[in-house]
Amino acid sequence: MSIRLISRRTWGAETPTATYTSIPGTEGVKIHYTRGHVDPEIVTNHELCGKLVKAIQAEHMAGARDEPRVDIGYNVICCPHRRVFVGRGLYALPAANGQGQNTAHYAVLALVGSSGFTEPNDLLLHGIRDAIDYLRANGNAGSDIKGHRDGSDTPCPGAPLSAWVEQGAPRPPSPPATPVPFVQPTPKTTEALVKNLPVLKPGDSHRHVKTMRAVLFARGYEPANLHSSTYDPNEADLVEKVKQFKSAHKIPSGADPLVWDAACWEAALT
Repeated sequence: MSIRLISRRTWGAETPTATYTSIPGTEGVKIHYTRGHVDPEIVTNHELCGKLVKAIQAEHMAGARDEPRVDIGYNVICCPHRRVFVGRGLYALPAANGQGQNTAHYAVLALVGSSGFTEPNDLLLHGIRDAIDYLRANGNAGSDIKGHRDGSDTPCPGAPLSAWVEQGAPRPPSPPATPVPFVQPTPKTTEALVKNLPVLKPGDSHRHVKTMRAVLFARGYEPANLHSSTYDPNEADLVEKVKQFKSAHKIPSGADPLVWDAACWEAALT
């Protein structure tokens, strides 16, 4: 599986307050955790991942724990859905490894905490390894894989991740070679689901606009904004994703090519 990057635009990052310091590469990476409570529901609700990343960026830029930073301190952030959020990105000096230690390693944050969700699941560990491979291939990162506490007086990245790093940060066992058979929902089940979902038109404000955005995301048509409940016809990225989805599934456009109707819901939910 190739890396699934979530761009800064997609997760709604604030603009840095200053230009990053450039670095030519690093000796490797340092793994971090959030040092706080992470809601266990994050494992089943990907929307919480984006909210947490935004909260961490706001905390760093406000100086809630130390001096204000120009941006989130990490180069990339990994979530328990095997997604990798772009933070400062490639060739940018991080601001998370500790004084005097940022030039040697990229900073990789795992969305686990000191309470709540504390044990990384396999998808999160795969995501961290995806991020490491990405930083090596594209950001001139060396072979080092360390925890934040290696060289710093901190419990970060917590006992479970520290133990994993000490083992060499191995990938979890790969999924079975033979995929689990997909059971097609019966027409009655799909019909019942679609019957309870509204037709959405550009300009509508409805809670199920977020549902539409979520199913587009799940099917690989990732809109830049996952959280808005407004179907804004001027939101070019969303409009294009709806057009692409309808075209790929050969859904007739009718009078308005942007209407999200029962045929769209059925194609997205089956």
